[in-house]
Amino acid sequence: MKEEIKVLVGHRMGRADESFGDGITLLKEGRLHSAVNRFYYAAFYATKALLATTGLDSSKHSGVISLFHQHFVKPGTFNLEISRTLTESFERRQDSDYGDFAEVSRPEVEALKESVRQFIEECKRVLSIM
Repeated sequence: MKEEIKVLVGHRMGRADESFGDGITLLKEGRLHSAVNRFYYAAFYATKALLATTGLDSSKHSGVISLFHQHFVKPGTFNLEISRTLTESFERRQDSDYGDFAEVSRPEVEALKESVRQFIEECKRVLSIM
């Protein structure tokens, strides 16, 4: 892997870890909608780190998700069950951020936190074999 790609991957994984940490802090403070947002972005940045290794990217979230599935899930590089976290967290973030009366419960956000933690760990596993 070229050095500039390694730097970009490291930067994006750093953003993933930071966003995940922010999500934990917000969850502890009871700011559930904001925690959902940060957990999704943690998964999103980790996904973009994977995509950096392929030279692919998209300006749209749906494009990033599609490229991820096409280049990592479909070929079997990324665990199928864990991969569902990206789409699910995106949908929860959309509902939470844009739904006028959307409600999220602490148990839902705790479950999302765990799913995203596993997602990030799987991204790190895949990156370690590249």
